Amino acid sequence: MTGDDTKHLPLEDLHSSAGARFGAFAGWSMPLTYPAGVMKEHLHTREHAGLFDISHMKLFEVSGPGAVALLNRACPLDAGALEISQSKYTFFLNEAAGIIDDLIVTRLGDTRFMVVANAGNAVEDEKHLRALAIDFEVEVDALDRVFLAIQGPEAWAALSRAGIETGSLLFMHGIEPKQNWFMSRSGYTGEDGFEIGLPEANARALVAKLLKDARVLWIGLAARDSLRLEAGLCLHGQDITPEIDPASAGLMWAIPKEIRATGAFIGADALRSILERGPSQKRVGLKPEGRQPVRAGAALFDADGNAAGHVTSGGFGPSAGHPVAMGYATTALAKPGAKLFADVRGTKIPIDISSLPFTPHRYRKG
Repeated sequence: MTGDDTKHLPLEDLHSSAGARFGAFAGWSMPLTYPAGVMKEHLHTREHAGLFDISHMKLFEVSGPGAVALLNRACPLDAGALEISQSKYTFFLNEAAGIIDDLIVTRLGDTRFMVVANAGNAVEDEKHLRALAIDFEVEVDALDRVFLAIQGPEAWAALSRAGIETGSLLFMHGIEPKQNWFMSRSGYTGEDGFEIGLPEANARALVAKLLKDARVLWIGLAARDSLRLEAGLCLHGQDITPEIDPASAGLMWAIPKEIRATGAFIGADALRSILERGPSQKRVGLKPEGRQPVRAGAALFDADGNAAGHVTSGGFGPSAGHPVAMGYATTALAKPGAKLFADVRGTKIPIDISSLPFTPHRYRKG
């Protein structure tokens, strides 16, 4: 920690020597871009393999006889139904069914799970999980790991050349390839890829091997944002927040039907009543006309000038070839093809509601 309490990545020296430009994100000093620049970094990930340092995110190991029961209480999840090595996208909800955080939970053993949480919420998530754990026979361990993501169609080949075989690992599955390592086939770009949590010394050795491969390039936070936005993936704190529920966010696919009906997770009653009456707004893809990106915070209006929603994420989509955005529209208007207008510094920009994602997902599912 520095005097201003900014947190620093364990591999910060590697990013500095790679020419990274740093900026603040979720209390961390993070590499935003490298000398290649955001456009090249983005396209390189889609075409080859991008290497991301995501050590600002947090890994928690949840273990013990009460692990399944704790996770079923903390999340709208049937943790006991997960197969060994299966991962599931889920949430911590508050009593109003607002999203405290979105997570990935992976089952590593009968009574052992890995939980991956977001940087900005890691401290709150840990408090939340530990407070709930008091009622269960369970241990919650916050792991001290470097966390790397390698994403793109050549990610598996680059890992193979670096001595890590990904073999039969499929999308949304995770394993422990070595002691104190955790590797899942998952990511935040819409591409095939992997996330690897490992001790710092191992991480430095792996990074050195990977960067010797011409297919692999360091990728910063700016391209990570444009990649995930094209893939229609939410950023917590913008597209989903403690004020937004999974039904409004269009994320009910992550909650099994029987859990919606009978689960005893935190926020269950609130979520059931939202589903009964229907959400008043829905998350949508937004495609502005022309070349002007529409940014987070812009207000949306219908053709008559009535308030119709707001933009939560926006920018230019290098692979899509046009501006892309996400936001919330009143339910009646939240249909692909509907026309809205965004207010950008006093100018009304026409916007079409678009289906998500803007670029197709290319996960390895079989």
